[in-house]
Amino acid sequence: MNLLYIAAIVAAVAFLILCVSLAMTLGSLKTTLRNVSGTLEGLTTQLDGVTTQTTELLRKTNALAEDIQEKSEKLNTVVDAVKGVGESVNGLNSSVRRVTESVTINAEKNSDKIAQAVQWGQVVIGLVDKVRDMKSHSSQGWTVYKADPAQKRLPSPADRFQ
Repeated sequence: MNLLYIAAIVAAVAFLILCVSLAMTLGSLKTTLRNVSGTLEGLTTQLDGVTTQTTELLRKTNALAEDIQEKSEKLNTVVDAVKGVGESVNGLNSSVRRVTESVTINAEKNSDKIAQAVQWGQVVIGLVDKVRDMKSHSSQGWTVYKADPAQKRLPSPADRFQ
């Protein structure tokens, strides 16, 4: 029977050691779970802040998207107006091109007449210049003499009394 008592005592001591180690493990687990709980509470608070900021950011993004949409629509009207101006300029360019071609063709057709007109114009200008030269040399009734600066001067009455 002694052996039975010793085996019972060993089993009781082993059970006691098992219970103590289990209690220590549970105590350590309790501390770890408290730390995890505190961390999760901090994360919850931070997530609330992030959620608030995300909501505000989404609101601002939506407002910005609406503003961009409005400005894009206004810009479309400007682009259409510029397109119209471009088309008008192209039309003007083609009209100027046609007029230039017409003037060039007519100038080529009438180049002999134009050269003859230029020659007659030069002849007329030459005649007008000759008539002016003749008028400036002809007398108008009075002859005006200009003093020659190299000629000696006659004494004035004031010079005689000195």
